[in-house]
Amino acid sequence: MTRTLLPRSALLPAAAAVALVLCGCGPDAAADSAAPASSPAGSPAAVPSAALPTGPFGSGCSALPASGVGSAAGMAVEPVVTAAAHSAVLRSLAAAVERADLAESLNSRQGITVLAPADPAFAAVPGATLKGLLADTAKLTQLLTHHVIEGRLTPAQLAGTHITLNNDTVTVTASGGTYVVSGDQTALRAHPATVVCGNIRTANATVYIIDQVLAPRG
Repeated sequence: MTRTLLPRSALLPAAAAVALVLCGCGPDAAADSAAPASSPAGSPAAVPSAALPTGPFGSGCSALPASGVGSAAGMAVEPVVTAAAHSAVLRSLAAAVERADLAESLNSRQGITVLAPADPAFAAVPGATLKGLLADTAKLTQLLTHHVIEGRLTPAQLAGTHITLNNDTVTVTASGGTYVVSGDQTALRAHPATVVCGNIRTANATVYIIDQVLAPRG
């Protein structure tokens, strides 16, 4: 935290207008090694172990700086919302989380996975729809917590059906190293959400940047 399909690599901060609306203007070893706190509701798809990435992966990772604030290394030492706010591609999400007063809660929650919509994903949501969400804290909270899963999911664990923080579910499929959430689970209900830069570690979360905003099933 309605349009044409976003290029998977288009992670440049394309949400300047969205930012105006939104603003109104070391990793824990125990959490890292533990299995997800909530068991997936479905069986994960099999992914060959040889094909599994061990660090950040995806064409969209090229939008992250090589070092310093906002880089993969820089994000690794900050809690997730702080890291998103310092990222060149997740500022709209960070602003929405602040708007919903969820920053402290998510920053302090240990061992979570965040399916993080990039700035262009928020920019693709119709202005009236986005404005309505921002004006309704309850709905905004439901939408944002729908992007959060208990437990740090590795690429090997990401494919499957998972319980989200708003007590809903999200299903991720994997094929040829590409991870996708089907279009019927996205806010635009037309285009699937694809992981464009995944397995990014922050101090308390693992982040998978996606190119669509997800929507609760209810």
